[in-house]
Amino acid sequence: MVTIKSKKEIEYMEEACKVVALTYKKLEECIKPGMTTLELDKIAEDTMRSLGAIPAEKGYDIGIKGVPPYPATICVSINDEVIHGIPSKNKVIKDGDIVSVDTVALKNGFNGDAARTFLVGNVSKDAKRLVEVTKQAFFEGIKYAKKGNRIGDISHAIGEYVESQGYSVVREFQGHGIGRQMHEDPGIPNYGRQGRGIRLEPGMTLAIEPMVIQGKPGILELDDGWTIITEDGSLAAHYENTILITEKEPKILTML
Repeated sequence: MVTIKSKKEIEYMEEACKVVALTYKKLEECIKPGMTTLELDKIAEDTMRSLGAIPAEKGYDIGIKGVPPYPATICVSINDEVIHGIPSKNKVIKDGDIVSVDTVALKNGFNGDAARTFLVGNVSKDAKRLVEVTKQAFFEGIKYAKKGNRIGDISHAIGEYVESQGYSVVREFQGHGIGRQMHEDPGIPNYGRQGRGIRLEPGMTLAIEPMVIQGKPGILELDDGWTIITEDGSLAAHYENTILITEKEPKILTML
C-alpha cells in the first residue's frame, strides 16, 4: 500500500533526510586512503546520533533464515561490490578506490535514505565516468517524478540513460517507497516501460537509487548473506536520494 504523507509527516521526513545529508557531508570530509570501513561506519553512527537520529540499518532483519540482522550503520561497498558491503576493521580503503555508501536515518518515527559513491584519491578516468553516469541516471529519472506520471516513466528513463552510456543496471534490486518503514510500496526498478505502474501523487515519498555496473549486469551474493558483487569483477556505483512528489517539481530531501 502506497502511503500519502500529511504536511506534518513530510516535516518529519525532512528532518530524517537532513540527518542523512549531514552524515554524508561528514563522511565526504573524512574518507581517505588508509581508513578502515569500520572507522567510516563509526563516524556515520556518531554523526547520526549527535543529530538525534537512530541508524535504521543497524539490526535490520530481512527475515531470511541463516542471514543475521545487518550489524552496522552504513552499507559500504568497494569497487566491484555493488551494495550491502559490511564494514570491517580488516577492510582498508585504498587510493584509487570507489566506495559506495548507503545509509538510513530514523528520526521522529520516519526514515531518510540515500547512497553516494565516493572517489578516494587518484581514481581512474573510467571509474570517475561510471560514478558520474550513475549520479546523472538519478537526475534523468526524477525528470519524470511528477504528479500524474507513472513509476515506469522514472524506471524507463534511468535504464535508457544508463544503457546509452554503455553500462548495465542492476535488475535484482530496486528503489522503493519510504516513510515510517524503510521499505514501502511502490517498488521502483531501474529499468522498465513507460506508462506502467502506479500514478504519482503529491505526498508520496520515494527512494530512487540507480545501481550501475561497468560491465555485464550479472551479480553474485557473498557467503555473509548481504554483500552483492559484480559477477564479472567490473566496477559498480550507487547513487540514491529520498524525494517528495509535489504539485510541481519533485523535491530532493536528502541534499543540503
